Amino acid sequence: MSLGDDGYGGDYEGHETRRGRGASPQGHLTRTRLPEGDGDPYGPPRRAPGRTGKPSRNLVTVVGVVVLLLAAIAFVNRGGDNNGDSDNGDTGGTGGTSTEARPTAPTGERPVEGKNNTTGIASGFAKSEQGAQSAAANYAVALGSDGMFKADRRKAIVNAIYAPDVAAAQLDELNNAFSNNKIFSNAGLDANGDAPDGMTFVSRVNPVGAKVEKFKDGEAQVAVWHSLLFGVAGEGSKNPVAESWYTDTFKLKWIKGDWKVTQYTQKTGPAPVGRDQAASSAEDMANAVQGFGGFTYAR
Repeated sequence: MSLGDDGYGGDYEGHETRRGRGASPQGHLTRTRLPEGDGDPYGPPRRAPGRTGKPSRNLVTVVGVVVLLLAAIAFVNRGGDNNGDSDNGDTGGTGGTSTEARPTAPTGERPVEGKNNTTGIASGFAKSEQGAQSAAANYAVALGSDGMFKADRRKAIVNAIYAPDVAAAQLDELNNAFSNNKIFSNAGLDANGDAPDGMTFVSRVNPVGAKVEKFKDGEAQVAVWHSLLFGVAGEGSKNPVAESWYTDTFKLKWIKGDWKVTQYTQKTGPAPVGRDQAASSAEDMANAVQGFGGFTYAR
């Protein structure tokens, strides 16, 4: 992906070449005119007044920029060509056969065409392995959102991402599950799915990666590894926001120009070791959740 008009990266290589040739930031070369006259042409070269012989700050800055650019280019290219095989995510085969991780790499493909007008969930994914992974990541976010705790939003989410022939049955199962008030009380919410006054309910999925396990004839099976922030942020909360880790597996089918879910399962982990990092205050956590928006995820 580049950062041009389509949201993708620019011409780093050309930029690197210009800087690497020693040009100044304005693109002009600096020339030094030697003094003429009675000086000894065979004597030691004269030094300009005030010069110490140390590299100038401008030169150090240019060298530093070149080093950073080379490091950035090397990092971006790690996800590209691998032993001559293009990693564009659209093989048309069975998928999931490689044991190597496939990091997100610039492909030039648009990851998604638009969003559902009712739910804001991304839609119009490509009919490819890459598109299936993008769809699964965004569907994991939707199914793990706080909207699932509201009946009307839950209905809209399910109808947007599930295949038409399974959406009604899936919605019935979810409605029955959420009819149990223990779900709300265990989450620190009232029977309507609302947090106590002055507090903020948090349920946010953060995908870390996705992989294709099967891909053939308009059907795909994609696993999404993600963390989940869940709890109620606020002073005196009995359910403070905590982090947990899950792997969601989606069976997807290509229906009317988009990927739709036909089956969804979840298991815990893999979970990393937590670092020795002090938890933020309830106020800071609430402000972060309200102030930082989510992403449209793409492979």
